[in-house]
Amino acid sequence: MPGLGLLLGQRLRRDRLQLALWILGTAALALFSTVSLADTFADAEERRALLALAIATPAVLVFRGTPNGAELDDVTFFAIFSFLALLAGLMSSFLAVRHTRGDEEQGRAELVSATPAGRVTPLAATLLHGIGANVVLGAAVAVAFVAGGLDATGAAVTGAATAAAGIAFLGFALFAAQIMRTSRGANGLSVAFVVGAYVLRGLGDAGGSASADLLHVTPAWPSLLSPIGWAQRTGAWNQDDPAPLLLDLVFAAVLVAVVFAVQGVRDTGASLIAPRPSRATATAALSGSLGLAWRLTRGGVLAWAAGAFVAGILATSLTTLVGRLGDQAPEVAATLEGLAQAGSTLEQALVATIFSLVGVFAGACAIQVMTKARQEETGGTAELLLGSTRLGRLRWATNYLVTATIGIGIVLASAFLGAVLGAAGAADPPAAIRDAAQASFGQVPAALVFLGLALAAFVLLPTLATTLSWSLLGLATVLGVFGGLVGLPEWAVDLSPLVHSPVPAGDTVDWTGGLWMLAIAAAALAFGTAAAARRELRTGA
Repeated sequence: MPGLGLLLGQRLRRDRLQLALWILGTAALALFSTVSLADTFADAEERRALLALAIATPAVLVFRGTPNGAELDDVTFFAIFSFLALLAGLMSSFLAVRHTRGDEEQGRAELVSATPAGRVTPLAATLLHGIGANVVLGAAVAVAFVAGGLDATGAAVTGAATAAAGIAFLGFALFAAQIMRTSRGANGLSVAFVVGAYVLRGLGDAGGSASADLLHVTPAWPSLLSPIGWAQRTGAWNQDDPAPLLLDLVFAAVLVAVVFAVQGVRDTGASLIAPRPSRATATAALSGSLGLAWRLTRGGVLAWAAGAFVAGILATSLTTLVGRLGDQAPEVAATLEGLAQAGSTLEQALVATIFSLVGVFAGACAIQVMTKARQEETGGTAELLLGSTRLGRLRWATNYLVTATIGIGIVLASAFLGAVLGAAGAADPPAAIRDAAQASFGQVPAALVFLGLALAAFVLLPTLATTLSWSLLGLATVLGVFGGLVGLPEWAVDLSPLVHSPVPAGDTVDWTGGLWMLAIAAAALAFGTAAAARRELRTGA
């Protein structure tokens, strides 16, 4: 293939920062988890209590995986692998869409196709680039586990499982780029597939059958529908069986074959799913620039709101189940209470944990809106809009800022609505609704901090804004949501805004951290807004 090496090198140079952040961050999570679990659950009885908690509380299995023994390496695989596979899937999805449908939107693909490289060679370069990134990611994860003192064979199997899951998601993202007309649509479909695979694996794990000794769980059939579930069946450090990884690789190979067949006949810019016919005239909402910003971003806002709605239902509907732990397994209940704020009940600990994820959804919604502003800038449409109307740079940027703020409100309101519906099955519905309301409103400061950081990155480092914003959110999620579960150092966990969100603890809600975050968010938003008024457009990608 002419130009394959050149195109591959171009992709490596273009993604060097993004991939470094993804790979090093994922490997660091694996290392910190290993060290922290070894310190927190050094005693075998403590590890058995942790597994008993997981089996008694299906919600834990949804987020973690299936227990497969009480040895330290078995518990490590149970605690962290599904999240490593999720990160590999997100990395692969964004990489695939960026270099396929994203390049078509920017006009780069058409220019390259006019050279001897044609239309297929860039796709081959992207495929090799994605496979190489996942291989390096898997190797980094394996090295991290070995550095943490775990057996090398199991570490190698875990690294291979992480890479295989990432390659499976890479294949799907390449397919999504063929059927969707925009990079936003392709990214949305790819991320939905990754999250859906994570949820399917979680539902299968939660519905599995436990062994008599409460140390093993055999997942149910939904796990067999998920690339993460396939990779999880390797049973690293226990069975060490790489055979299930063939399912991930065959799945990717079939999709890649379809992608190459379609790419060879599809016109540049076309898609398998035809765009929806547009209206002959614009609606009244598009008479202003704010309405345009909302129209361009509403799909992402509603998608994050739907995820928050489901999380809200889980937050209150599972309180009855977790409440039984106090009587059935007091030592396990003590473990769960140790992960929550002082004074929290078991039910409040569950609500606070799940609403931390809602805070992530709200922050992601805000970042996606600001990312769209950057896309409009790099695509040249913002320059056309500003040059042909009396719309100023400050007002244009503020429109996206207002839209992002509205999006945060919609996401949090959706979570609360879901919590109200889920509270029908709670032991004390009024208390569950009250806790959900406080936890939902308490996520506002953290979400505004993410918005402020995204705006500051947009005006100061536009070419790195998207990568930097999502990386900060990912780091905050790892530290704030999962740091306590895997025993990361307290100082590291405290770096995340999510752990300072005001949540119910007994009859009180401490807003000290929330007020500090509101002050930080206000400073970042004020600075970003002032800088946006003087900032020139940056159309370079």
